[in-house]
Amino acid sequence: MNAASGSGSNVGSGQNGATGPGGALARGRAAAASAELEISRAWLVDPATGREGPGELVVRDGVLRAVTWLRGAEAAGVGPDGVIVVPGFTDLHAHLREPGDEAAETIASGLAAAAHGGFTTVCAMADTTPAADEPGVLIRVRALAAASGSPVRVLGVGALTAGRAGERLAALGELADAGAAAFSDDPAPVRSASILRSALAYAGMLGVPVVEHAVDPGLSHGAEANDGLVATVLGLRGSPAAAEEAAVGRDLAILADVVRDVPGVRLHLAHLSTAGSIALVRRAKAAGLPVTCDVTPHHLALTDGWLAGSRRWAWDGSDNPWADGPLAAAPYASSLRVEPPLRSAADAAACLVGLLDGTVDAVATDHAPVARPDREVEFGMSVPGIAGIETALGLLLAAVDAGRLPLARAIAALTSGPARVLGPRPASTAPGLIVGARADLVVIDRSAGWTVGPTTIRSLGAPSPLVGRDLPGLVLLTIADGRLAWEASGA
Repeated sequence: MNAASGSGSNVGSGQNGATGPGGALARGRAAAASAELEISRAWLVDPATGREGPGELVVRDGVLRAVTWLRGAEAAGVGPDGVIVVPGFTDLHAHLREPGDEAAETIASGLAAAAHGGFTTVCAMADTTPAADEPGVLIRVRALAAASGSPVRVLGVGALTAGRAGERLAALGELADAGAAAFSDDPAPVRSASILRSALAYAGMLGVPVVEHAVDPGLSHGAEANDGLVATVLGLRGSPAAAEEAAVGRDLAILADVVRDVPGVRLHLAHLSTAGSIALVRRAKAAGLPVTCDVTPHHLALTDGWLAGSRRWAWDGSDNPWADGPLAAAPYASSLRVEPPLRSAADAAACLVGLLDGTVDAVATDHAPVARPDREVEFGMSVPGIAGIETALGLLLAAVDAGRLPLARAIAALTSGPARVLGPRPASTAPGLIVGARADLVVIDRSAGWTVGPTTIRSLGAPSPLVGRDLPGLVLLTIADGRLAWEASGA
């Protein structure tokens, strides 16, 4: 990439000294080669050291050879509104669908989407067909990832119970030996408290976290939306906040019991969405329980008002979408059916506060693409899910631009936060600008943006609810494990 970009930054890249023209063949060759990159006068963000500011870096033969922090006159005119360079992102929660639902996503298309979004490591959830409840499925997923040619790493998540049926534990020891990064039955909760207790104890002895989709099915069965004003006006069946919070409370109580006997136990609560859930985790952490949690970009930026036709960000609107002026879209867009459902503006604000104060450890996309036939139906019949791995960065940067989230915290939530959740076991690159390590980098032009649309999205899933929306921050380059994974057209 030879063009100068924003704030006087200069970005130059090639593969073994040459940058070929666009096209699949040229990009395939590029991805197979070690990255060569020089960036001068950019804004660097390094969550590993907590440092950000003007700097330069050099990548040779896929290795980060030098990082120089600029000072004084050399740093003049360089700011976070131009080219920024950050470590590659880790997604704790992505449904790559293959094997079993290749019409919605394949490993290859999912990794292409991940690279476009700046992700260099992806945790592939266990809800495949067959479920990833035995080592052979994890091995198959890794083989498909290798065959894709993408350098983006895939960390397989093993099923917590056999067939994800919730009746008996899967072969957790064998899955751990096969490299499972975590155990989870998501998108199903563990209904049995005794099964969850056994799973936490066994996984804790193995040094592997349990990822729980916290919801009480008795309170959420048949729900289509968040229980509140919007669901009432639209005539949709509501899922109360208590459905999530009751499950979070149960899980934390079981964790408190298990940790007395198994100090190595770790519980991770996925995609929390209510103010009450965040408060419960905050208290549990203050009490010293080994619990972590994440929120999704769409639960931070969108609200249930979008179901009515509002298109305001969560921080710009109220809990009554009809009080914000004319609605921008028609109601009942099936692309907004997600689980957990989009909540109120107050819940979104609480999730953001949790991210700011450290209660929330990470932002995970819950990338869950849905095949078009399963989406192009009436709202209540749509399969829940959103293809969010490509739009995650843009939603967080929208919060940054609104003054609601510091840039450094947004980047940490995508890098060092997920790394702490996973712990040292998975063989993933440390999230930092580490000289001498294989390069894992994302180069972003903050002076540019992009429009979400059919020609700009790499995922195979049905259209995102953000189609037609302009998002800030253009990913120019994604380098994973020292190889080029994504390069913007014309860069």
